[in-house]
Amino acid sequence: MKNGILIIDKPQGITSHDVVRQVRRLLRMRRVGHTGTLDPLATGVLPVAVGEGTRLVEFLMAGDKTYRATLKLGERTDTQDSEGAVLERRPFGAVNLGSIEEACRSLIGTIRQLPPMYSALKKDGVPLYKLARQGIEVERAEREVEIHRLDLLAVDLPYVTIEVDCSKGTYIRTLCQDLGEILGPGAHLTALRRVATGSFSEKDAISLDTLAERAQDKEIPGFFSLEEALRDYPRLEVNSEATRRLADGVPPQISGIVGSLPAEGRTVCLLAEGKLVAVARFAPERLKERRGDFELLRVFHRHNISE
Repeated sequence: MKNGILIIDKPQGITSHDVVRQVRRLLRMRRVGHTGTLDPLATGVLPVAVGEGTRLVEFLMAGDKTYRATLKLGERTDTQDSEGAVLERRPFGAVNLGSIEEACRSLIGTIRQLPPMYSALKKDGVPLYKLARQGIEVERAEREVEIHRLDLLAVDLPYVTIEVDCSKGTYIRTLCQDLGEILGPGAHLTALRRVATGSFSEKDAISLDTLAERAQDKEIPGFFSLEEALRDYPRLEVNSEATRRLADGVPPQISGIVGSLPAEGRTVCLLAEGKLVAVARFAPERLKERRGDFELLRVFHRHNISE
């Protein structure tokens, strides 16, 4: 059984769930899941968890993202992208390179976003996009996100292309709409590509066509083991005694760790002979559980580690 993640270069026009279905069929495995939805309009880096990798989804989703987006000034749509109906048209003649650069700079840092109705967020268990299709709009809470970088790549009015480094949970459609509002004429997203998620980028990704050709190979391009999947997290080796106790659900003590300790509260990978045996939070001062110095988040029972 393959356990880890596949970095798929998602094509335009299909959903993330469509990608999961194809991976499940090609690898002949049931336990497959994606690590963060990309809209059908979007392309690019989509990590797909396979086998035991499905237990790592929350950790894989936590990293920052990089997107390349094109927006069209002068039109607002109900979905905030080109797949929706045009709600309003405004002139964009007063917009120039300087005003676009200034607007981009104003969005860098901590900003608040109102999640769009056409999103996978749920209200009473129902995805918002299903309510939106019925013409229902519900109250949503704003959320804080971080825009680390917002570079202007190209301007060919009414089209503007940007590249964004941002925290998880950022809606690029909403960012494009907000940029249009700052400039005055409004805007909507016309093209979106996820360039990177965490430390995984386009160069790590393979197409579904390549996967179809190589699915039964011993080594599949774009496939990363459990250990490689969490390469963004600190790695700590545990000694043999701590490894045996981990198998019984007992967190290791500092004395069972080889190497430098992380900052308190940091999520880490615990390895035995280079193999992932647990994901844990370093918590030497915790009160609820007095055994060990780590809070166990996931434990992997790896047999025959020495092999």
